[in-house]
Amino acid sequence: MEKEMSFLDHLEELRWHILRAFAAIVVIAIFIFVYRKFVVDEILFRLLSEDFPTNKWLCLLRGEELGACMEAINARIVSFSPQEQFLKSIQVGFVGGFIVAFPYIIWELWSFIRPGLHRYEQRAVRGSVFVMSLLFFTGVAFGYFIIAPFSIQFFSNFTISDYANNTWGISKVIGLITQIILGAGVIFQMPVLMYYLAKMGLVTPKFLRTYRRHAVAILLLAAAIITPPDVMSQILIFIPLYSLYEISIVIAGRVIKRKEKMLAEEKKKEEEARKAAEIASSNSAP
Repeated sequence: MEKEMSFLDHLEELRWHILRAFAAIVVIAIFIFVYRKFVVDEILFRLLSEDFPTNKWLCLLRGEELGACMEAINARIVSFSPQEQFLKSIQVGFVGGFIVAFPYIIWELWSFIRPGLHRYEQRAVRGSVFVMSLLFFTGVAFGYFIIAPFSIQFFSNFTISDYANNTWGISKVIGLITQIILGAGVIFQMPVLMYYLAKMGLVTPKFLRTYRRHAVAILLLAAAIITPPDVMSQILIFIPLYSLYEISIVIAGRVIKRKEKMLAEEKKKEEEARKAAEIASSNSAP
């Protein structure tokens, strides 16, 4: 029989799960740091290139020639301090490490939680690592291919004066791109969050439908936070966010129905056991 773990034992177990997850991030971060020029030039700063597919599409949407359309985006990227590029290389490494290691991080978290669940609870959340990873990478891709190019083009074309040229600090450019990518990845976890809130009884489909208008306002605010003050960019991020909200309502509805079905089955079994006990009691009576 497995010995029950104390609170300190649980903390020790959690510490090792966190350390393994952090170690995975560090290993990937070191690899990215070694190949930092390729990652920055060919992945992050590729968003500033005419060859980037989204930039071509945006120029076509505006009905402008690619060269003229992308002229304003050719900002000069500079470093303002001796250690800035080194510190940004470390940041890029850890952000990239977190993104790549995300499935393993979730798996470590699941490995810590799983022993405390009943078998039927483990079956109910089976596949959570895959679903959360798929949603996260979908959000990252959406942020990288859609939101980030729109944001960069907006800021590059917005001017306060014809005398002001675009000279961007490398920290600000990398910070904007990573903020958008990670923000989109995290926000795309909404259906998973709603699933667990519904399982805990904190959220119901009726509640989500009742406060749909409030949710729209919050989602619009979230879209405004992770995008520039550009209506088109905000609409682009709001559409998938609202779609995820509606999907969350459907998911919450299924969770509630499943819980009601399980409760009905348990009640039926209790009723059958009670009747069996009454029959056995009457048969044993003299």
